[in-house]
Amino acid sequence: MSSILTGRRQVATVFLAFAFAYFLSTLVRAITATLSPTLTADFGLHSRDLGLLAGGYFLGFALTQLPMGAWLDRHGPKRVILCFLTVAVAGCLMFSVATQFWLLLAARVLTGVGVSACLMAPLTGYRRWFEPALQLRCNSWMLMVGSIGLVAATLPVHWLLPLMGWRPLFWLLALGVVASMLLIAWTVPAWDHPAHAADTDVDAGYADVWRDPFFRKLVPIGFFNYGGFVAMLTLWVVPWLTRVAGYAPREAADALFWISIAMLVVYWLWGAANPWIARRGIAAARLIGWGLPFSMAAFAAILVLGPAAGLLAWTLFLCSATVMALAQPAVALALPARLAGRALSAYNLVVFLGVFVVQWGVGLLIDLFGRAGFDAVGSFRGALGVYLGGCVLSYFYFLWAPPHNRPATLRPA
Repeated sequence: MSSILTGRRQVATVFLAFAFAYFLSTLVRAITATLSPTLTADFGLHSRDLGLLAGGYFLGFALTQLPMGAWLDRHGPKRVILCFLTVAVAGCLMFSVATQFWLLLAARVLTGVGVSACLMAPLTGYRRWFEPALQLRCNSWMLMVGSIGLVAATLPVHWLLPLMGWRPLFWLLALGVVASMLLIAWTVPAWDHPAHAADTDVDAGYADVWRDPFFRKLVPIGFFNYGGFVAMLTLWVVPWLTRVAGYAPREAADALFWISIAMLVVYWLWGAANPWIARRGIAAARLIGWGLPFSMAAFAAILVLGPAAGLLAWTLFLCSATVMALAQPAVALALPARLAGRALSAYNLVVFLGVFVVQWGVGLLIDLFGRAGFDAVGSFRGALGVYLGGCVLSYFYFLWAPPHNRPATLRPA
């Protein structure tokens, strides 16, 4: 398959338009953590309310994944993401004027729905428009841009909050989303190229995706290893640092900032190295097989070190776990191009289910170990040890599962 897009300038403009939208989506995802003290004071929220408010984003996100995959294959990334981002604008504006908790929650769910195509739409387009090596590079650099969004949701928001308040911040976010829509409408190709029409089965569902051996091979590690990686980054790093390692809240926030910076660099390095890897015909599955043991060993070291496991230990684990980011483009490349949107969305659903289950399950286990008489250190070690066991079993299944029915190497087609 040859690339439809030619020329570095065209490729760069398409990538940057999508990247700007994805940057805003990750900023919106993380901003409620930064605003939680302000929202608690303004609305009298309890911890359960904050948890529900943060989870509303992921609920809206997850609800759209399966239908969105079919829509992406049928209508193309440009039309789908523009429709979804319109909902995100409405969600940001609703959040900015909400005066009751239920309106905040509804706005959060709406925003999650609206930004849910910000990664899957470009990855679907890259599957059609770019060669395999370039797909891997763009995927890694999209995640790097996402890390920039996570960083922007921390200190920059803290700086702006005293100057303008939290409601105008969401006006700015809505304007940013509108700007990203204009960029996408101007730069991204339509889905009416003859190659698309000849290669899209509009009536197919997800059966071919779920039956694919390579997809099934990656499901358990997507759920536990990838979903757990996101769960640790977005929730359990800070409680470990404060309750186990003895960090002050501000010290934990600073640590999370530097972890995000380190991951940004790692994603950039992945993007720079992927073409070199692809030219040598090294399969993504092989890289994942090599990288996951290092990630699991780093996590095991955190459990062994206990209170001594701080910023450095968590940075090593989270940066080594980024090898799982290769799974998404690998899934898209392993299946026919006509199934790219559905394959990516189905795998994304697996990952987000893993995020939810690991976040909630670890919390339940921490409470369970606490009621059994363990202190905070023992409770965290026990709960995260159970999670690590799931990761190890998933990795063994990954090694044992039969190879998929198409070539696994990521050579340019």
